[in-house]
Amino acid sequence: MAEDPPAAGARHEDIRSLADIRRLFATFGGPDLHAIAACRAREAELTKPAGALGRLEALSEWVCAWQGRHPPRLDRVRALVFAGNHGIAAQGVSPFPAAVTRQMVETFARGQAAINQLCRTFAVELAVHPLDLDRPTADFTADAAMDEAQCAAAFAAGFAAARDGADLLCLGEMGIGNTTAAAALAMALYGGAADDWTGPGTGAYGEVRRRKVAVVAAGVARHAAAAVDPIDLLRRLGGRELAAIAGAITAARITGIPVLLDGFVASAAAAVVAASRPNGIDHCRIGHLSAEPGHRRLLDWLGQDALLDLGMRLGEASGAVLAVGLVRAAIACHRGMATFDEAGVAGRAAP
Repeated sequence: MAEDPPAAGARHEDIRSLADIRRLFATFGGPDLHAIAACRAREAELTKPAGALGRLEALSEWVCAWQGRHPPRLDRVRALVFAGNHGIAAQGVSPFPAAVTRQMVETFARGQAAINQLCRTFAVELAVHPLDLDRPTADFTADAAMDEAQCAAAFAAGFAAARDGADLLCLGEMGIGNTTAAAALAMALYGGAADDWTGPGTGAYGEVRRRKVAVVAAGVARHAAAAVDPIDLLRRLGGRELAAIAGAITAARITGIPVLLDGFVASAAAAVVAASRPNGIDHCRIGHLSAEPGHRRLLDWLGQDALLDLGMRLGEASGAVLAVGLVRAAIACHRGMATFDEAGVAGRAAP
């Protein structure tokens, strides 16, 4: 196991300001090089041509690197879904009202949503965290979405949720209006036009989408130049669920948990971490490529390829949990296959 980084004992109670978040980012350690070497050594001896399992081999190595051990294991996999409401929903950026956020949280609790079925299928624990649903963020075309204390509290909530321990963590969200927030945040971080980043979300077509594009453009025009850094952009343009995802990503990094991210919204939250700290999301992989058009553009900026591309745009951590099946398959092959010596199979000829 890799030596614990200095912030491994950090507590969510100590996260009260944006400065506290910045200090956590500064403590990030790197991958475990000994675990990587052990993984590669075994991979080279397995009964297959070198590289024959393609990205599955890379997944095994990635899990080893960030769990800090070899062999890797997935005894406990967890999904965290953070739910938040957005003031910009009142501008009609979605065909659904903000009340749907709470209704979906209740559906999760009854075990009736898509994410419930996927978690059962792939043996993933599910925890849903509603974040002040009765108190939406401010409309970011008129003011910052959150003040500093609100942003830090949401970040701390995600940080605390991820500290419960796991071998792999899946992160997702629920929140009417949050693809608007994600689009604004991505645009503020990486430039481009609002139309480049803004997709249909829950079904915003025609006039609703045009209104959504205008809201994204107005929010970025109001806040991008005034923000001091990516964390401040998160406060101004994001939402509680995006801040919580960023907090969970941070806790996972300093406690040795690899992370599977869901689609556009989760990736936008991760982009805040990536923009704040070089290699800050190397312990994360993107579960699926969202049908939201801004997601592919965002992944290009993040330098990541999604594991799956199924045309989904549901949220709820659905794409992340689907990708757990690939990670389980990768680790099963890495741990369970025989080596050439064990199988009595002739290995590769010497070069």
